[in-house]
Amino acid sequence: MAVPKFFEFFEGFLRAVADGELHTAKEVREWLASDMRLSENDCSEMLPSGKQSTFHNRVAWARTYLDRAGLIETPSRGKYRITDDGRTALASGEEINLKYLEKSEKFREFRKTITPDAPSLADEEKDESPMEMLDTAFQQITAALASQLMDEVMKLSPTEFEKLVVSLLLHMGYGSGITEAGMITQQSNDGGIDGIIKEDQLGFSSIYIQAKQWAADQTVGKPEIQKFVGALQGQQAQKGLFITTAKFSSGALQYANNLLGTKVVLVDGFTLTRLMIKHNVGVSVEHVYEMKKVDSDFFSEEL
Repeated sequence: MAVPKFFEFFEGFLRAVADGELHTAKEVREWLASDMRLSENDCSEMLPSGKQSTFHNRVAWARTYLDRAGLIETPSRGKYRITDDGRTALASGEEINLKYLEKSEKFREFRKTITPDAPSLADEEKDESPMEMLDTAFQQITAALASQLMDEVMKLSPTEFEKLVVSLLLHMGYGSGITEAGMITQQSNDGGIDGIIKEDQLGFSSIYIQAKQWAADQTVGKPEIQKFVGALQGQQAQKGLFITTAKFSSGALQYANNLLGTKVVLVDGFTLTRLMIKHNVGVSVEHVYEMKKVDSDFFSEEL
């Protein structure tokens, strides 16, 4: 089943601590996973950023909202228990949702600090936690940037595209500290090789590159990869990178994965733009947001 929305954990969280004893976050998560019949796969599903599980994130935000509404309290580090208001909420028989939490003035004030201009949560319940909304927005911005970046890449001449590929590899750390670490080959006599990156300073190992600037909706098939492997063998090379603005057929991917003695890595247009964004090639940083959390170790020490 899908991981419940963060506000759908409110009532379960209260029931998990309803005995009035102190409970750790781990204990609450285990109780919720069992009570809501969440599988191991459900609990290990990751946020789009891949930095935290969706389950952990949503339970953590449920805890934050319940705490700000005064339904639970945290008398000691990392341990929670229900309050009198929490017991009242459970006994009321009402659905414990965002609308219920907005009865608390303390919660309404808290919410203004994170979304000051937003309409009442009683009007519309968001499916995502604040972290998930930020994560989703970041993914959308990245996707739009990647699309714009590909438009610019497709405007390059073939030679400029090959230079871009070599530049990207250098930015990724290949050939670090080596004089003339990367080069593109002469168009008239490239032998199927568009560029070369030196991996070590003495020149014992090199990566040979084939760069195909094809339309995004085109597909690079197995024959193209076979020709590239033939070019590598002609150079007595064991490492090759085939990079394209298009995509690869399943046959091409399978062929590259099953090669013996020669290692060929395939990079499609989607991966190319993401690598350019990650390594700041053709893009510049516009805004930086730091996401911080409470340092529990700091507060556990004597001040």
